[in-house]
Amino acid sequence: MWQPTASIETLKNRALFIASIRQFFTARGVWEVETPILSNNTITDLHLDAFETQFDFDTNGQAKSLFLQTSPEFAMKRLLAAGSGAIFQINKAFRHEAAGRFHNPEFTMLEWYRPGFDDQQLMAELDELMQLTVDAKPALYLSYQQAFINYLSFDPLTTNLEQLKLIIAKHSNDEWLQKESNPDTLLQWLFSMKIEPVLGYKEQAYEEKDKQWTPCFIYNFPASQASLAKINQQDKRVAHRFELYYQGVELANGFYELQDKAEQQKRFENDNQLRTQAGLLQKPVDENLLSALESGLPDCAGVAVGIDRLFMLKYNLTHINQAIAFDVNRA
Repeated sequence: MWQPTASIETLKNRALFIASIRQFFTARGVWEVETPILSNNTITDLHLDAFETQFDFDTNGQAKSLFLQTSPEFAMKRLLAAGSGAIFQINKAFRHEAAGRFHNPEFTMLEWYRPGFDDQQLMAELDELMQLTVDAKPALYLSYQQAFINYLSFDPLTTNLEQLKLIIAKHSNDEWLQKESNPDTLLQWLFSMKIEPVLGYKEQAYEEKDKQWTPCFIYNFPASQASLAKINQQDKRVAHRFELYYQGVELANGFYELQDKAEQQKRFENDNQLRTQAGLLQKPVDENLLSALESGLPDCAGVAVGIDRLFMLKYNLTHINQAIAFDVNRA
């Protein structure tokens, strides 16, 4: 059990892979930053949980809770508000979720922000990065709405809860799905089970070697799933949020970033209400981020990319433990 889960040759390739990503940003004038892994605050998202630890030696002599960051997003936005300009970071992130083929509780994330970019411009830059790092074809672009219409023959922006449950019943008889009262949870189940695995896939022949994959961006997520993205002013049913999928794997989540402190605070509070309804503990709102937004976040877009998953796809690895030195079982 002392040995690494990835081969030494693979780890050397990983080092070169990460170096190529750094070169990509250096050539574009985006500079690298470091932000804390331990934080006084964490995300309020219903579907994400952070690791919590006890710090017994605070400057005031009191013990307090700290959180391992699920993403460097909040801290990087504070740098942007302070005038950093375009920045990127390759860091460790932590999410309290089940380990599996594509997830280790500790993983490596690439995140970057581009002042003056919107979501479309940032998708184009991520498209370039994909072509450079994994030799991918130029990406496909598909709205969230059109993806559901294409693959499941219904419009997610107009379908109500009762109709959604009838659609779900055609694909699953799981009792919890019929009891679920949040339409976004049902949409997410349909998306992850029925759409995500086939995005950008084209089977040319019966042989595996002839199957073709193209990266696929899904954009204009429902406004109710905006997270930290701006609402689209041309169609307020949707938000400037996008995700990237390749070979059936979710690789990236990005936003044309919300700059409005009051709206962001409202979303945090709504998240905590949803957590209470789900029987989960509320999470502390990041007042430092809200203060940064009040001070003035520049017009910008940002995205987070899973490095381990991206590396897996480049080298056709079947499990994340083959892409990292030591997984959670050998850490």
